[in-house]
Amino acid sequence: MFELPQNSTIYAVTMLFAGVGIPVMAALNAGLGTRLQSPALAAAVLFLVAMVASLSYLLLVEGIPTSFSAPSTPFYFYLGGLFVVFYVLSVTWIAPRFGIGNAVSFVLLGQLLSMATIDQFGLLGAPQTTLTLPRLIGLLFMAIGVFLMVRK
Repeated sequence: MFELPQNSTIYAVTMLFAGVGIPVMAALNAGLGTRLQSPALAAAVLFLVAMVASLSYLLLVEGIPTSFSAPSTPFYFYLGGLFVVFYVLSVTWIAPRFGIGNAVSFVLLGQLLSMATIDQFGLLGAPQTTLTLPRLIGLLFMAIGVFLMVRK
């Protein structure tokens, strides 16, 4: 199978592009939901396209899986899709009414708060990273930035 390189720069650039994709996806799906007059239908279409893309990647890069579960995996690790569904449905419905920038800005603030909490306590199997004063100040500045972005 294809082996992905282990490099912090590649990780950072990949996640930068993933971040760029979030508001683009929000705008596309919000527009689709408006045109279809159904945020739920737009979300279903998005997930159908995503499933085809994910399965294609899986089969082309990783091959046919031998198992869909591991005995020691807690059930809650399989629930991440529920957060994706909530995000997609909420941004598809709210973004046309609230604005893409406002919607994604508050998503960013939620991400900052949850990542700080997950890192601080090492929740859900994540490595524990203490919320030091410099990290807290950075979090505060980013939160202020979010509020400055949505302020008219």
